[in-house]
Amino acid sequence: MTSHLIHLNGSPASASTLAAVAFSGDAHFTAMQVRDNAVRGLDLHLDRLRRNSDTLFGLHLPDETILDCLRTALTAFDGDSASMFCFITPSRAKTPPGLDVFVRMAGPASPPDGPLSLDVAGHERYLPEVKHAGEISLARFFARQAASLGFDDTAFEDRDGRLSEATTWNLAFWDGETVIWPNAEYLPGITMQVIRRQLRLRGVAQQIRSIRRADLSDRWSAVSMNSTTPGIPISRIGEVRLAQDDSFFGTLRRAYAAEEPVALV
Repeated sequence: MTSHLIHLNGSPASASTLAAVAFSGDAHFTAMQVRDNAVRGLDLHLDRLRRNSDTLFGLHLPDETILDCLRTALTAFDGDSASMFCFITPSRAKTPPGLDVFVRMAGPASPPDGPLSLDVAGHERYLPEVKHAGEISLARFFARQAASLGFDDTAFEDRDGRLSEATTWNLAFWDGETVIWPNAEYLPGITMQVIRRQLRLRGVAQQIRSIRRADLSDRWSAVSMNSTTPGIPISRIGEVRLAQDDSFFGTLRRAYAAEEPVALV
C-alpha cells in the first residue's frame, strides 16, 4: 500500500507511459474526496465523465470500467481517506482508438479556513461545461494577479459583466432568504450539484439569477465551494464587503452532509 499512486487502466503507471501524456493537455477529469472509502455524489462524477468524454472524444467508457479503476486504486492506497483524481485521455496504444483511465491518489485535502477575498477579472472558459486539463488561466489569475493585489483568489465575470465562478470554485450567494446561483456559463461542480439537489429535497428556496458586482452589498453573503468543501465564506468580491451569515453557511453544510456517501470498496 502507498500514500501516493498513479494507475493506468487499473495497473501502476510506468514513467514511460506517463511521459507520453504528461504535456498533451488532451484530457478531462473529475476530482473527489474519499472519506471512509466512500464518496458523495458518485453518480454525478460518473455522469460528468460520460458527458465530457462524449463532448471531447465522441465516445465514453462504461461506468463499471471507471469504477473498477477507482476501486483498484483505492485498495492499493494507504488509508481509507484520500484525494482522488480520475483522468480520461485518448489511448495511444489501442486499435481501434479508445480511452485510457488514469487515477491519481494523494492524501486528503484541507480547504483554506477563510473567509476569502476575491479579486474580479474578465474571463470566460473554453468549453466551460468540461473539467479539462491545461487551464493556464488559473495559474495566471490566481498566482499573479490576485496575490499581487492582496486577494486570496479571483472571481470571473463574463463579457456581460455577470459573475460566473472563481478559479477552482463555484460561487453561491444568499440575499437573506434565497440561495442564488449565477446565471452564466461555468463549470458545474459536483459539490454544487450535490448541494442543489439536497436543498431541493429540504425545501430551501433557490434561484438562478444574473449577478453583477453592482448587485452585491453588505446585506448579501457568498461562499466558494469545490470538491474539498461545501462552502468557504467570502469576505469581499472586488471592493464590495459581504455579510458573514452563519445561517447560510450552516444551511449549505447541512445540505452537503445530508448526501449519503457511496462506498467504493
